[in-house]
Amino acid sequence: MKLCRKTPLILSGGAQRRSRRTCIFLLFIAFLSIFPWPTAAHAQSAPLPPGTSLDEPSNNSGPLAKVEEAISAKDFDQAKDLLDPYISAHPSDARALFDRGFIEDSQERDEAAASYYQKAIAANPKQFESRLALGLLLARQGKQQDAREQLKAAIQLGPNPPNPSAKAQAFRALAQLDRNSDPDAAKQALIQALQISPETPDDILLIGEIAEAEGDLPSAETAYRRSLQRQPESSAATAGLAHVLIAQKKFSDVEPLIKTALSRDPDDPALNTQLALVLNAEGKQSEAISVLEKLHQLKPADASISKMLADAYTQSQPDKADAIYMQLLSASPNSPGLLAAHGDALVRQQKYAEAMPVLQKAVQLNPSDGNAWSGLAFAASQQHQYQLVLDSLSARSKYLEETPATYFLWATAYDNLHHTKQAADYYKRFLAAANGQFPDQEWQAKHRLIALGYK
Repeated sequence: MKLCRKTPLILSGGAQRRSRRTCIFLLFIAFLSIFPWPTAAHAQSAPLPPGTSLDEPSNNSGPLAKVEEAISAKDFDQAKDLLDPYISAHPSDARALFDRGFIEDSQERDEAAASYYQKAIAANPKQFESRLALGLLLARQGKQQDAREQLKAAIQLGPNPPNPSAKAQAFRALAQLDRNSDPDAAKQALIQALQISPETPDDILLIGEIAEAEGDLPSAETAYRRSLQRQPESSAATAGLAHVLIAQKKFSDVEPLIKTALSRDPDDPALNTQLALVLNAEGKQSEAISVLEKLHQLKPADASISKMLADAYTQSQPDKADAIYMQLLSASPNSPGLLAAHGDALVRQQKYAEAMPVLQKAVQLNPSDGNAWSGLAFAASQQHQYQLVLDSLSARSKYLEETPATYFLWATAYDNLHHTKQAADYYKRFLAAANGQFPDQEWQAKHRLIALGYK
């Protein structure tokens, strides 16, 4: 069976690349389906010390045997008491230094753990375990470049004793790090992991994330659906599938999916946020606001949720939006986006005098915001500041196309400034663009043309 046909030559370069990416990823998914790995989960936590495993006790020989038996039993105090004197006498023993770092790591003392792992690497740069452990620790701390460096070194080495699961963990950690910045590299790393260890539910989820990062939404949808088949109650897989369905505007598919997930986890912020987006896209503004109000109560300090609620309020309850924008601006007074949104809410409340300085500050901070220039032009028109109207419309025209509304603002501003020719020209442009959609303004434009001596 042919999984992919040759890309037609009539496709543009970008389309050919997208088609090839889709084809490659379908092959990748097919690879996983053709070779179904056992479903038994393998430990993906921090690696065990050298010489120990989940299944076999440490050999009863060697100076570190009792230390590692204590570590396996999670008796970290005893392990530390045994290990510290040994390290004092053998400060360059890489295995002992790793064991010491593992003790600190297991007790979430990250800085101390990192220090011991670094000492172990200095003592033996070819020790796999310390490279992997330090890479995972740095990744948890958000130090992605440093984590990547350690993980890349780890995959060139081998665990002692041999441990395919630990080696696969290094590949999986690399795939997680690269899934957004370099999805192709992430894909290759995950394939390497799957060649030496069984597939896990997290792998399927990661396939979806990689495909989504590549912009391959159909493949991402396939992976997320497959993940949900394995784990029907996975919030992460549900959120991922919902995200790609929203991106594809499949709103009728995504709403019941999210609502089912929310019946299990009603307070999940990601799912509630997605539901609000879907409801808003479907024109169900009142339902969207109810969801966002609930989210806002759950996370009152989350600025992104507050902004979404304020934006939703702006359409129908701008006075409520105004209060939230004021609160957000108290924390970020020079945010051009917040200023523009606040100005819009003030315009909708017909508070034109208050809106003007807010919008003027917004466009000063971000001169390319065409919508803020539009709001400023309208507010200035209502305040009879017609030169400011013209200046604002002129700035707006650099970024946005003209609309019937802007033609009318041009015309009335020129008319009030007694620039007859320009006013008549823009009244005519307005009438041509309006095409019966704005009867009151069209009536006014026609009568002004007569009054100005134009028919």
